Parts: sequence; structure tokens; C-alpha cells
Amino acid sequence: MSLQEPARAGSVSALEHGRSPLYRRLIVVVLIGTAFFPSISQTRADEAPNVAAGRRLAFEIAKGNCPACHMFPGDPGADTLANIGPPLLAIRSRFPDRAQLRGRLWDPMQANPNTVMPPFGKHRILSSDEIELIIDYLYTQ
Repeated sequence: MSLQEPARAGSVSALEHGRSPLYRRLIVVVLIGTAFFPSISQTRADEAPNVAAGRRLAFEIAKGNCPACHMFPGDPGADTLANIGPPLLAIRSRFPDRAQLRGRLWDPMQANPNTVMPPFGKHRILSSDEIELIIDYLYTQ
């Protein structure tokens, strides 16, 4: 038995008017959140050219050639079933310190002497700037 008055025929509920407490909370969260998102979206827009350049390098056979060994579950344009290396997923959370990821790309044998991943920086396959661009792309994964 409910203590609320039952809805009458032809009446419009508070939810249909958009007055439910949950709806109000959602509106407040969205409004507060948008105060922070413009700066985040601007940062992403500023990074877009670097991300695109990093992706090109990562996929270029003579440079990174990452899809030869890694899957990119977060990139719908990456058509690969490679499984030699780990899938490149959640990179920013796996490597929150860019220097650690840079070291893995520069000379992965420092972290794992038995790796088959080439030392891209140490062997001058990629320059430091190219590695930074690839990190920009990988951080979107």
C-alpha cells in the first residue's frame, strides 16, 4: 500500500514534466560538468594533429609498424589480429608516466631483456620527436 496519491486518469506525472529528483540531479551534474569540459575538449583539439601524426607513424611499415605485433581495440580503423605483443588498450592508465612509456619505446629491453620488440629509439628507427607523437596517439587508446 502506497502513501502517495494514485495518478488520476488524464493527469501528467512529475516525471513526464521533467520534475523528478533524479532528472534534476542529472541536469545539475551536466551543467556543472560542462564548466570543466570546454578546457578538456580544447586540449583534445590541440592534440589532434599530434595524434593523427602519431597514428601515421605507428602504422607506417618503415617506422613504428605497431600493428604487425599489437592489436588496437580502441581504434576502429586498425585492421589487425596481431598477438605477438599485448593489445594497446588503456595505455594512459597503464603508463600514467610518459617517461616510462617513452623508455619502453626507446629501448624495451631495459624493462624486459627477452622482448622481441625492437628498440625504436636506441636503433634510430624513430626520433625522440616521433616517439612523442606515437605516445600522443597511444594515449588515446
